[in-house]
Amino acid sequence: MTGRVIVAAGGTGGHLFPGLALATALSERGREVAFVGTERGLESRVVPEAGFEFHAVSLEPFVRKVSPDVLRGPVAALRAVGECRDVVRGAGAVLGMGGYVSVPTVIAARRERVPVVLHEQNAVAGLANRSLSHVSKAVALGFADADRSFPRQRVVVTGNPVRASVRGVREDRGALSAEARAMFGLEEGRRTVVVFGGSQGATHVNEAALGAGRLLAHRSDLQIVLLTGAAHLESVRGDVPASGALLFRVAGFLDRMELVYAVADLVISRAGASSVAEITVCGLPALFIPYPHAIAGEQEANARALQRAGGASILMDDELSADSLAERILALVDHEQRLQSMCTRSAAFGVPDATERLIDVIEGVQR
Repeated sequence: MTGRVIVAAGGTGGHLFPGLALATALSERGREVAFVGTERGLESRVVPEAGFEFHAVSLEPFVRKVSPDVLRGPVAALRAVGECRDVVRGAGAVLGMGGYVSVPTVIAARRERVPVVLHEQNAVAGLANRSLSHVSKAVALGFADADRSFPRQRVVVTGNPVRASVRGVREDRGALSAEARAMFGLEEGRRTVVVFGGSQGATHVNEAALGAGRLLAHRSDLQIVLLTGAAHLESVRGDVPASGALLFRVAGFLDRMELVYAVADLVISRAGASSVAEITVCGLPALFIPYPHAIAGEQEANARALQRAGGASILMDDELSADSLAERILALVDHEQRLQSMCTRSAAFGVPDATERLIDVIEGVQR
């Protein structure tokens, strides 16, 4: 591979974190990597903290309803393309991770004759990737289901890149789970259920988990770890079930997700592409509660893909309650054979070498 790689990623962690996993692997191979994003997104903080060059462009998210912002959007987009041309000029390749940040970066790459690879994380392709695919050399897919959105493009199923610390869970589970038990005050020998609603948390998931904890308070063989999201921690802390045999632990945000993955016997979460990738790389069974307001229903599509493979169960958000969640937890943790089958099928679905596969695609378009 020659020339540096420009990664256009931001707006959400779902676009950013796979891009960071890839950038880390490229950097370890001696490649130079730079990111394009927005000043307001978490990428403006996370990318420099990770040690990568970051370029902020002036850009607004896509406006999907009639408003004065619709008229301002094209002007801002043209300005952003101009800003991006200086960044991508002379690069070896541009990787668009989807979302509105990719648009001006990919268009600028096209004008500078820099080869473009798109990466679609979800089982349903997003608007940006669908719109930009005709100028790309290849489209890499996190889920094979997304190939129907790119009938005329070269597509390669790579999976979603996952950070190295999570990829190491299966090999280092013993040491990591011991560290997690010490951190959260958990007991060895209990079934451990880990619940989270994404990096920002989810109020509905938090409330249902607290309620389920009260209903399962008599279970001395269970323990629940709820990651509430930093903004929700204080409001949740006062409602944590305090009595009974069940152990119930809460935390706001955890940088080291490998710890909870290592100690988990069951993961309950939303079904973002990165969460599905991490859970399956760790070979864990999942109960997914897809985010109900995803624009194209991508979270449900992600969850259905693993459900069909036998590694996940699904509880829709409009069916979620303390009672339904408690019932579904017991239906899984009380049936050892089913849980083990889900573990096996989850691991088979996971793509631990997704980062290397994506690097191969990027190298291929530069030849």
